Amino acid sequence: MSIEVNKEVARRYYEEFVNQRRLDVVDEIIAEDAVDEAAGGQGRDGFRQHATWLWETVEDVRTTITELVAEDDRVVVYWRMDGVHRGNMFGVPGTGRRFVGHSVSHLTFRDGQVVRYRVLPDRLGILQQVTP
Repeated sequence: MSIEVNKEVARRYYEEFVNQRRLDVVDEIIAEDAVDEAAGGQGRDGFRQHATWLWETVEDVRTTITELVAEDDRVVVYWRMDGVHRGNMFGVPGTGRRFVGHSVSHLTFRDGQVVRYRVLPDRLGILQQVTP
């Protein structure tokens, strides 16, 4: 698949899957044998579980892509997330505080589907905002 196809799938991951909470899109954009290294999940169900945890942990979660870079079978996404901290995140129980976090994700593709997902969140920045 082309770099442009991979970039579009990366956009769909954040807009349709995460923001619109469309679990059905997983079958289109995630490979059956994909690995979610961010949450330790395997396969499509691992991605669904990760997203469900996020939706339960961060009320009104919204992701915004700020930059997207692609080469060969890889796409790097710089993105921000904002929402209200409602559940256990990075060892901190829900506080009800609104926060904005920035992250960098690295997605690897095969045949137009994600086969590996890694993310480096700004844990310190998020913790400083949600910790009482």
